[in-house]
Order: sequence, then C-alpha cells, then structure tokens
Amino acid sequence: MNSGDTIVALSTPPGRGALALIRASGPQVPDLTRQFNGGVLPAPRTASLRVLHDAEGRTLDQGVLTFYPAPASATGEDVLEISCHGAPAVIEALLFRLRSLGVRPAEPGEFSRRAFEAGKMDLAQAQAVADLIAATTGRAARCAARVLKGDISREISSILQEIVDIRVYIEGALDFPDEDVDWLAESDFGDQLSGLAERVEQLVCRARQGRTVTTGIRLALLGPPNVGKSSLLNHFTGTDTAIVTAQPGTTRDVLTASFQINGIPLILADTAGIRPTQAEAEVEGIRRSWRAAEEADLILQVFDAHAGWSEADEEIKSRLPECPVLMLANKCDLLSDNVPESGPEDAIRLSAKFGHGIEELKERIIQLLELESALEEDEFMAHQRQIDALLETGGALKRSAQAQGGELIAEELRLAQEALGSLTGEFTADDLLGEIFSRFCIGK
Repeated sequence: MNSGDTIVALSTPPGRGALALIRASGPQVPDLTRQFNGGVLPAPRTASLRVLHDAEGRTLDQGVLTFYPAPASATGEDVLEISCHGAPAVIEALLFRLRSLGVRPAEPGEFSRRAFEAGKMDLAQAQAVADLIAATTGRAARCAARVLKGDISREISSILQEIVDIRVYIEGALDFPDEDVDWLAESDFGDQLSGLAERVEQLVCRARQGRTVTTGIRLALLGPPNVGKSSLLNHFTGTDTAIVTAQPGTTRDVLTASFQINGIPLILADTAGIRPTQAEAEVEGIRRSWRAAEEADLILQVFDAHAGWSEADEEIKSRLPECPVLMLANKCDLLSDNVPESGPEDAIRLSAKFGHGIEELKERIIQLLELESALEEDEFMAHQRQIDALLETGGALKRSAQAQGGELIAEELRLAQEALGSLTGEFTADDLLGEIFSRFCIGK
C-alpha cells in the first residue's frame, strides 16, 4: 500500500442498479478530472453534468462529476466522485478508463485509512465506517453512527486528557524536582484516578452492550423430542423454518434463525431432541445439540407441561453448562387450569401453538441477560480489541489509584494512556514530552 498513489474504487455495491458512485483519491485527481471535464477543473464541490468518454472519444455514459480539492475532502487529498448509471458494463468501462490513466484499484479500507492518516477521523471512527456498512439492524446502524459522529471519541479524549494532565504533573515533579516544595506529597490523585476508572468501566459496559447489538445473543432450545422446540422457533421467527411433525426425532441438525427483541438481535438455535438412541444420524444431531448449548448465552430448556416433568428432563437439566437458563413449560393449552402438574416452579408457561406466554418469555430474556440498560440506546459499536483496551485502561487506573510513590503511579498511568490511546490513535511518548516542556518552566 503506497499512500502516494492515486486510487479508485466503486463506492456503491457491485451489481446492477439505477446509479453507481466511483471515487478516486490522490495527486492525479486534478488531471483525471480535466480528462473528463473538457480539460478544465470544475468548481470545487459543485456537481457538473458531463458526457463521459473513453480514450478514443466514444461516449461511455452521461454522469455527474464532483471535485473536492485537498485538504477539504474526505481523505484530505484531492478527490473525484463520478456518479454514473449503474449498469455493470458502464461501471467497468469507466474503471478501465481510469486505470488506463495510471490510477490503481484501492485496497480494502484504503480510503478510510487515508482519512485517518490525514486526521479526518480517528481509529474508532474509521472502524465505525465498516461497522455502519455491515449493520443488519437499525439499532446496530445507530450504534455505529454514534461512534462515527465522534461522540465516543470525545469521551475517550476527555479521559485521556485527564490522564495526560496527571502524568505531566507527576513526571514533571519527578524529573524536575523543586527543592522547596514536595509536589507529590501535596497532591492526592487517588479520588480523581478512581473516578476515571469508573468512567472507563461505564464505557466497557456500553461497549459490551454495543457488541451484543452487533453479534446478537445466542439462544439454544434444548429438550427431549416432541416438546415443541421447533414450534417455538417458528413462532419467534414468524416463518416455517423448522419442520414440525408428531414423529419424534424430526429435527436431526441444529437449525438457527434470527429475530429481534426491541431492536436487539437474537440468534435462536433449534436443536435435535435429546434421548437415548443408536441411530447414527440422531446421535450426531444430539452431539451438536450439546455443542449449541455450550456456545449459547442463554439456554431455553423446554418440557411438555401436559406430560409432566420427566426423568429425561431431569437428566438434561443435570448436564446443562454454566450459563443462564430459562425453563419453559410448553403445551399448556392442553391443561385445563394452565398449570403443569410437575416441573420447576419458576417455569414460564407457554403454548407455542397459540403464542401464549411469548411476551412474558421476551421480558424474562431481557431481565435475565440484563438488557434493560441496552434499551436506553446509549451503547456504542465496539470490537473485542477495543473492549480489551478499555479493560486494560481501567485496570491500570485502579492500580494507579492504589499505588504508593510517584514512579509507580506514573508507570500505571503510562500503561493506561497507551491502552486508551490505541482506540483513537492519540498520543505517543513524544506527545507527552511536548506537553511536559510546554507546561513547565525548564530553563530557569
């Protein structure tokens, strides 16, 4: 990847469409623009309707040119955007024409990388560009947009600046001591550092909620054959995803489907009924059922309320992995009083056939997974790398608040700053050195 090259790429999804957008960025853009605009540059940031020609002067399309001169562009470089018709043949012809003029195809993420290198966005915002494109729900799109807009970066920068301010004071006192005043003895940063650690912990909680919005919560339906697991899957998704018959063992493999609760995506796995069997296919299906349970964030153990709690149900319960579990008493529509004769007292009474109890189940899922805070929509899109960096920052801040001696505090703050700065790309050792020399009178 050479940042001095001029790059070009199709910025709209590939395939046939009414319109397409081709974008080029780099030092050759003014010459490219002149090639398509009769030898002159159009007015900056002004749409210009032009007939687009190939190298032999043949008409390729009629499109709109928009020229963005550096540095007032998305990448900080000269940028040309060509809006053309979305026929694949037209797009390929225009891209071929641009490549023939010495422009190379952009690598994945290269436009965003150039924007970051030009200071148009930080690392968190650059990642949010990809997250926004990949968002599959409105909730996920809003989470990514919150980061892209810079809200989270401003919160991180505020915490980072406080860390730097404390480091400047402490390291300045250590490196340039005043014989008359013991600055470190007079200063108590414990409360301030504890407060910063709490702010970082809140960011971690919001980041984890945002990651949940992105990846979805994994639920596994577990139980013996013919207790209504497939019917529940179909009811949640509103489709006939799973085959439902009276014959036991119909489901032989794990079927997954997605649905939402208040904008939070959930991935529900319908598993093979667990029972003793010698059938090779069914044995493999049961093995996969247990694997789905081990990978789940929440297990929904289903039993037949009409038949009552059985030894098979008890055996399944005894083998459940360590994760939250909700007991579901299905087929309550077959009971005269809607109350199972046996089974866990806290089991949710359901009728997958008629949809009874589904809303209560949704409320219990939200409560058990502690998603109430997520419903407030203050979460933000985050990846595991970013969550790990926040956790590392919080840990270093907590240790610094308890450390004795300026050297130990300074070292923990350095670790906190490096971890937090990795989220946005802010601050290096040279930055800190500049801060110290600018705030302290060294040459006295």
